[in-house]
Amino acid sequence: MLAELTIKNFAIIDNLHLAFTAGFSTLTGETGAGKSIIIDAVSLLLGGRASAEAIRAGEKAAFVEGVFRLSAGLQNQINPILQREGLDDNGGAADTLVLGREVRATGRNFCRVNGRTVNLGLLAEIAAPLIDIHGQHQHLSLLQVKMHRAFLDRFGGLDSLRQAVRQQFKTLQVVRRELRALQQDAQQIARRIDQLKFQMEEIEAAALRPGEEDDLAVERTRQANAERLSQLSNEACQLLVEAIDNQPAAADLLGQIVRLLHDLRRIDDSVAPLADLAETIGYQIEDLSGLLRAYGEEIEFNPNRLQEIEERLGLIYSLKRKYGDSIAEILAFGDRARTELDSISHAEDRIEALQAEEETLRHSLGRLAAGLSEKRRAAGDKLAHGVEVELQELGMAQTRFHVQLERAPHPTGVYVKAETFACDETGLDRVEFLIAPNPGEPLKPMIKIASGGETSRLMLALKTVLAQADETPTLIFDEIDQGIGGRIGGVVGRKLWGLAHQAGHQVLCITHLPQIAAFGDTHYHVKKHIENKRTTTDIALMANGARVDELAQMLGTLSDTNRLSARELLAKAAALKK
Repeated sequence: MLAELTIKNFAIIDNLHLAFTAGFSTLTGETGAGKSIIIDAVSLLLGGRASAEAIRAGEKAAFVEGVFRLSAGLQNQINPILQREGLDDNGGAADTLVLGREVRATGRNFCRVNGRTVNLGLLAEIAAPLIDIHGQHQHLSLLQVKMHRAFLDRFGGLDSLRQAVRQQFKTLQVVRRELRALQQDAQQIARRIDQLKFQMEEIEAAALRPGEEDDLAVERTRQANAERLSQLSNEACQLLVEAIDNQPAAADLLGQIVRLLHDLRRIDDSVAPLADLAETIGYQIEDLSGLLRAYGEEIEFNPNRLQEIEERLGLIYSLKRKYGDSIAEILAFGDRARTELDSISHAEDRIEALQAEEETLRHSLGRLAAGLSEKRRAAGDKLAHGVEVELQELGMAQTRFHVQLERAPHPTGVYVKAETFACDETGLDRVEFLIAPNPGEPLKPMIKIASGGETSRLMLALKTVLAQADETPTLIFDEIDQGIGGRIGGVVGRKLWGLAHQAGHQVLCITHLPQIAAFGDTHYHVKKHIENKRTTTDIALMANGARVDELAQMLGTLSDTNRLSARELLAKAAALKK
């Protein structure tokens, strides 16, 4: 719902801040006081046209900001857009959305969502589900033909059946995409087969094994340094067990140490562990010298083997450049090539199977979509009857309303009995609401009907019937009382109140009829006055005696008789609300 509205330097409005509540609010005041200017300001928040002419004379910019409280359903609808655009961190509550619009005298205008500047298209996308304005404005979802099918399906409780159609249509699309891919040009398929065979055979011929590259790298290092490795191991072995240049070997020195420790042990038995440790080290030196000798004997410089290793590593590097960054990725590429090759090689069999599956889906989807279409037709008749009943109560008894369902023949569409029709994820039907306001006139699309009070009453009738199907939280009605009298005004007021309290919408209505204003849960009076030789608009909340006086003034003159009539209107409205 619209919780707060701030307007600065817009037309004759200097600085206006409004805090709205849920329920039904009415705005009244003399013609030209600025009531419709408030609606124009809201239209800016919805992405409406901005003009420098709207800026208050002498000012550099006009500013409009709206604070919205979002229901859980609207959060699910809007938050993904905010997350996609990085606008979800506004430092406030998760259920709060702030939209802003600034129009400058230079002709530039700025759109803001949660304090961040965005383009006009994004502002309009985010604001679209928040408010419907009924009157001369066009921010109205019911006038968008693309929305009619969704309204009808929600009204008829057909969302689950429509979802089933959507899922089966997606399955058909998957089959058709694969079929088109297999039916592409034969030469292209042949070229692809040759390419896949070459890739697969090249990888298979290499006979790679995981970890091979690391092993080869180690072996290449050993081969390249064979002479040095042999020299170092031999020297180490000699130092352990052989005397060099009259220097005793490590084993001989350790033997001397062992004898000395045994002599110590005869005198002091506490050194026995040391003597044992020295003997153990002696055995370990013998083992170490044996291992070094064996290592040195294994080292053999083989120029041919080194060349083989270089060539093998070169092959692996070449394959990595083509097929992946590692042997594992190269092998995975080969597996994928084999799978695709098998698929393409059996293309004819697969094409026949997919064609049969496509035919089956065209029949089954046709039956499912036809069933949805029949239920839509029944729901459309029910909706049309309900709207016409509502219009009778609103003084438009001769108005005809019709829900038109149209199908388009298509040679590759789905089967409905002996014919084929175009079908998408929503089914077979193009749905549009048609209306004939006057007897003898043909039914026409709603978008072509006259604007003003007639349109507003039609929208009110539709909103009343579609109350549970329409998820727009805030409804604004302007000029709804155009061309109607007090009796119908009372009916309109009761229905507007019902939209707020029986269907859960926030309803704002600009009206000149006291019969409508009397039903408001809150009543605002808009007036203009002269201050410092400038005209400005103010708004005040009417209650108790002030509200009675305002209604009396709307009845004609501020007299005791009209005050009594005003109190009777309020009492009658209160009784009907109960």
